[in-house]
Amino acid sequence: MSDALRAPSRAQQAHIIAVTSGKGGVGKTFVSANLAAALTRHGYKVLVLDADLGLANLDVVLNLYPKVTLHDVFTGRASLDNAILAAPGGYSVLLAGSGMIEYSRLTPEIRNQFMRTIESLAPHYDIILLDTGAGISDVVLFSVSLATEVLVVATPEPTSLTDAYAAIKVLATQQQRQRVRLVVNQAARPGDGRAITSQLQQVLNRFVTTASGEPVQLVHWGDIPADPSVREAVMRRQLLLQSMPGAPASLAVAQLSNKIKASLTANA
Repeated sequence: MSDALRAPSRAQQAHIIAVTSGKGGVGKTFVSANLAAALTRHGYKVLVLDADLGLANLDVVLNLYPKVTLHDVFTGRASLDNAILAAPGGYSVLLAGSGMIEYSRLTPEIRNQFMRTIESLAPHYDIILLDTGAGISDVVLFSVSLATEVLVVATPEPTSLTDAYAAIKVLATQQQRQRVRLVVNQAARPGDGRAITSQLQQVLNRFVTTASGEPVQLVHWGDIPADPSVREAVMRRQLLLQSMPGAPASLAVAQLSNKIKASLTANA
């Protein structure tokens, strides 16, 4: 049994970051899993919650075989404490079930269970990463709404950027998000991410404001270069930061964790 939910040694509330995307297949779960390991190295107590209800794959990336999932917690068949697992990299995970049609839409019961879960976890961690589903379904948007801030993962492909824009637009208009972080994965060249962020910002400035009329600020938080070692690590079901810490993509994820640490320190 995990000791994650024993009484915390100090009063705290986790900083909750939703890692999301407009389009699937852009490396969102890879970022979540490896970013958690990098943040753990900074001394943070980290949990990754697989918020992609019904289409979960965090267990595959981490080579875990859970006997208890978030579905069991929601249905009352298991306690939250028993569902939390130790992951490679030194952090904790709460895995969701896969292939469950009941999580394809947001019901009041799912909403309440999800909120209670987050409220129970928040006092016991420094950082909670929500590895959400892709797109703008009501389940995805609700899980994002529970986060302190949002990190959108996109690739340089036009379809990914179009869907990222759509997701950011919905977050601004429906959730009044005035600031969204962007990470560009599979970047071909240094500087691609800043150029893409600038282009998206120009479109947002023209067409998107919050309900109060505020502009949306898109903050470039880093590039992860196209790196064949990523695919190799995923195929082996290993964390890249552990198997190949010197790989370009590993170093980029470490830099991303440094930015998060600096942000948390500045706001402490």
